[in-house]
Amino acid sequence: MTKQFQGLKINYIEKGSGKELLLLHGWGSNIKLFQHIIDCMEKTHRVIALDMPGFGESDEPPISWNLDDYVNFVIAFAKEMNCRELVLLGHSFGGRIIIKMANRTDLPFSISKIVLTGSAGILPPKTLKKRLKVLIYKTGKKVLALPPVKALFPDALEQLQKRSGSSDYRNATPVMRETLVKVVNEDLKPLLSAINYPTLLIWGDEDTVTPISDAKCMEELIPDAGLVIVKGGSHYAFVEQPFFVNKVLQAFLNE
Repeated sequence: MTKQFQGLKINYIEKGSGKELLLLHGWGSNIKLFQHIIDCMEKTHRVIALDMPGFGESDEPPISWNLDDYVNFVIAFAKEMNCRELVLLGHSFGGRIIIKMANRTDLPFSISKIVLTGSAGILPPKTLKKRLKVLIYKTGKKVLALPPVKALFPDALEQLQKRSGSSDYRNATPVMRETLVKVVNEDLKPLLSAINYPTLLIWGDEDTVTPISDAKCMEELIPDAGLVIVKGGSHYAFVEQPFFVNKVLQAFLNE
């Protein structure tokens, strides 16, 4: 289904009835990856999943957004959908949104439980190699942005950005590239201890994007958190081992 909301076309799924479950996907992803969770949980829940602005079949925001812009959008969308008491489930980037949302005190709905799988939000330590790479990139960016250099090599800056960035950065449009830079540089670790909701962490032990050390840090800092490790699971453990993950979700949400 699609809905015009805040000037954007938003693609979403709404299925089932009962307790409300809102699914938030990761960066560069969309609601299709949640299909097996939707099929399972719609039997006991009203499940809502949306392609967030800039992803899937939803429109891109008109300008680059920061994390708070996405948080505000999701809150407004949930209110538009007449949500009253939500279970929030987020993967990767979706987890970032949930961590920030769980620190808000003015929500138009209540939160009953939280599920984070492969959630982003903890900044990795910067190695010497990474710091040097950033320094070289910033220096090159300044040089290539100079008018004489830009006139001689008009595409050089764009090529530098493509070579220097992650695959997510390279595959994004200019607006979403700016958005990604704003989002990934925000450290959410200080917010974890203020999450006062029962929280389930589902993590692949072979996740190389958000490593298992992130999950253990979240388990330690979130007051009421428990960690379930998916053996052999990557950053997309919930897709790779749907039967196991669904059983864990059912036990947590229907207890």
